[in-house]
Amino acid sequence: MAAGSEGGTVEQAKEACLRLLAVRARSRAELAQRLAAKGYSPEVSEGALDRLTEVGLIDDAAFAEQWVHSRHAFSGKGKQALAQELRRKGVAQSDVAAALDAITTDDEETRAGELVRRKLRSLPRDLDRDKMIRRLVGMLARRGYNQATAYRVVKAELADRGAGGDLDEPVD
Repeated sequence: MAAGSEGGTVEQAKEACLRLLAVRARSRAELAQRLAAKGYSPEVSEGALDRLTEVGLIDDAAFAEQWVHSRHAFSGKGKQALAQELRRKGVAQSDVAAALDAITTDDEETRAGELVRRKLRSLPRDLDRDKMIRRLVGMLARRGYNQATAYRVVKAELADRGAGGDLDEPVD
């Protein structure tokens, strides 16, 4: 960096953050990591991040809410996956929990049902019932749905489809 003895000025750090925020919303921790990678000192970074927080451009609670809504609605992610993603982005556990509270059990089961119906269309009709169950439950598990929800949804969807949804509930 040209100006300043240790990696630039607060103003330059704010500009760097604004460029990053123009692409997508980011958590404070993500921005701090990016500034550190660009060589800004911790003091300069904190000054820039504090100022952007004061004016409302950095808000981890709002970021978490938006992330949860977007990733649940458009990517079909379950609560477990969403919580893990937010933790990796440095969002505080209290903000993660508050954002995840927006997804009800019904919301999660409805979205999981949509994913199962979509996957069922691409599975071979003559696929063994047990293999079908494993594939569907595995698909939901990889997307962050807990095992009980996955089995319940798969059982209901297979029963609706007439493919014999008489699954035994899993024991944790």
